[in-house]
Amino acid sequence: MRLYALSDLHLGCSENREILAQVPARPDDWLIVAGDVGETAHHLRLAFDLLVPRFRQVLWVPGNHELWTTARDPAALRGVARYQALVDLCRSYGVLTPEDDYPVAAFGGRSMRLAPLFLLYDYSFRPPEIPFDQALDWARASGIECADEILLHPDPYPDRVQWCHARVEATLARLAAGPALPTVLINHFPLHPAAARLPLVPRFSLWCGTLRTADWHLRFGTEVVVYGHLHIRRTHHIDGIRFEEVSLGYPRQWTGRITPDRLLREILPGPAS
Repeated sequence: MRLYALSDLHLGCSENREILAQVPARPDDWLIVAGDVGETAHHLRLAFDLLVPRFRQVLWVPGNHELWTTARDPAALRGVARYQALVDLCRSYGVLTPEDDYPVAAFGGRSMRLAPLFLLYDYSFRPPEIPFDQALDWARASGIECADEILLHPDPYPDRVQWCHARVEATLARLAAGPALPTVLINHFPLHPAAARLPLVPRFSLWCGTLRTADWHLRFGTEVVVYGHLHIRRTHHIDGIRFEEVSLGYPRQWTGRITPDRLLREILPGPAS
């Protein structure tokens, strides 16, 4: 049995829907969907209608786009209520979420704990000389501002920072209480600042994670960290631990480079060649 992953499907784009429809079935294998499937519940249903019948088990973690409240959302749910509605949708498909028990499964003959996480960001992925209260102005000075500032509401938390910190603390307790098994950490946002480097838009790092998770790859017997968000597919190592960015991205970012048979990133037993 193998473990595959993909993220940032952005199914509002017709080209992305077309390539996803061509993903080969792997009925003996597991699949991680690491967020940013799209902006609506309809996009999530499109993905699960295609993927759930083709894999033994699917896991999902939310990206920032799923959490947006837009004019296209008839329910207009915000914050925690929106996230819970998406969790309920996943469960109706049998898809595992960060709110479920972390599953244990064997890949390549080795038992692994898979930990789907929902962690946000707190603007701490910034240079140390930039104070917190100047961080947004620092990003805006380079023409960068994430749409989350308008569309991602933290209700009932007063802001996204406090929502992020609450999620970190709750998740930390769950990870620490788990069995002593090799672990796959799965989150939409990078868990380490070194994994959040964007050469073309470096100040977008503000919206990419929290320093509170920067040592998690060392604390929990981590085999591999899976994430998306950056639209920069790559395998790299931090402190000897493998990190896999598994994004598809927007059509202009992948057309001519990614084919249906290479859309999935192999996580376990090892990355695809």
